[in-house]
Amino acid sequence: MEYVSPEGLRLDGRRPLEMRQIKAEIGAVSKADGSAVFEMGNTKVIAAVYGPREVQNRSQQLSDQALVRCEYSMANFSTGDRMRKPKGDRRSTEISLVIRQTMEACILTHLMPRSQIDIFVQVLQADGGTRSACINAATLALADAGIPMRDLVTSCSAGYLNSTPLLDLNYVEDSAGGPDVTVGILPKLDKVTLLQMDAKLPLDTFENVMQLAIEGCKAVANYIREVLLENTKQLECRRGV
Repeated sequence: MEYVSPEGLRLDGRRPLEMRQIKAEIGAVSKADGSAVFEMGNTKVIAAVYGPREVQNRSQQLSDQALVRCEYSMANFSTGDRMRKPKGDRRSTEISLVIRQTMEACILTHLMPRSQIDIFVQVLQADGGTRSACINAATLALADAGIPMRDLVTSCSAGYLNSTPLLDLNYVEDSAGGPDVTVGILPKLDKVTLLQMDAKLPLDTFENVMQLAIEGCKAVANYIREVLLENTKQLECRRGV
């Protein structure tokens, strides 16, 4: 199958180095301490953060830092096939762990000892790049909850199909079986907190694809900063500052 046309367009009409449209909204869950909805194209994710609060299970309490817990799930209606996925299946457990480890790299957990922070992420619509969208939604929700962070952590994927590096894969491109790289970075600190790759890539190609994913992460970070700034302005207007 041809994923890039002779004119240089992908199946959804984008250029190889073009991202899908991104949208975000803060404060989607009123009962949560922080929440956000994040969309990358047709992929839509909601995240809610509770905490820092008292540790529910005392045996898990850490005396020198906060305990970060993460739960990832997919709504039964999020994909085209209507199969009921058992709660806690291996993929969900793995992605929960990936999100938790990525978030732990940016949260200043040492400032909140003997407490716990719960991050809940649910995929409402899945069209490729769900992992990245979850991380971006969780970042926004943590910022909304006022949880201290070293930096925003943002994520994006890139792949290699028809000998062409492609930014921000959708589901059809993701399922094509080609190599794809998911990257998470702390943009201001210029540090990589997440790097996952499916299939093998020659080193020179890998460097191009990874650099492309990093550019995508930086674009997401700029957008998230704009959303947070706009939200701050709205709060100031409400308070009459």
